[in-house]
Amino acid sequence: MNETGARRLTGAAGIAAAAALIIEVPLYFVYSGPPTAPNVLSRLLIGIFALAFLLVFVTGLRDLVRRVGPQYEWAGTLAFAAGIAYCTLTLVSSGLEAGAVIASDHRIDPTVTVDGTYVLYGSIGRVLLALFLLALGHAVSRTGLLPRWTARSAYLLGAVNLAFVPSLFFGNDPAHFYAANGWGTTALMGAILSYWLLATGIATLRSARGTAAGAARRELSPQH
Repeated sequence: MNETGARRLTGAAGIAAAAALIIEVPLYFVYSGPPTAPNVLSRLLIGIFALAFLLVFVTGLRDLVRRVGPQYEWAGTLAFAAGIAYCTLTLVSSGLEAGAVIASDHRIDPTVTVDGTYVLYGSIGRVLLALFLLALGHAVSRTGLLPRWTARSAYLLGAVNLAFVPSLFFGNDPAHFYAANGWGTTALMGAILSYWLLATGIATLRSARGTAAGAARRELSPQH
């Protein structure tokens, strides 16, 4: 696949991941008490697809960094590794929640009941996302792969994620903003990530036009 095709695929994957996350996050706020099993399983299913698209997105970014700035491939690889680790632990957490809901004969709130996911969705997830965003921001700022605002926003969002790492010391009430499984630590961070992915996916998709135009000019130049 040439660079134009890689940019299009990466951008489309980022947009698809963002769209799925934007649909998923509000489903966590439909019920004030324990949600129904269909609600939980639906939001987890949507999240699984979002993570699948995110895997494609982080893989594509690594390839683009390697193409545009080989000397910064280490940063692209670090972002790739952190993104893969984040997707993996989130899929494991989703599996634990889904299993608990399927096995239960009454309504449960898996964000509270499945205590093994508190730190996975919370502090561990925040560290891995911060590592992904900071490494990607560095790679983009050094290579000019995408517009400058994408690197600056990645740095900012990475710092915000780091600020939520100590949340594991603040209990397990999801109604509390800064709890280990609180709505700020998990849902808000997921919502912000989704809109960042949407904007970055669009920027990546649009950048394919410039790459395609440059390739066309090179084809028409006298030396060709």
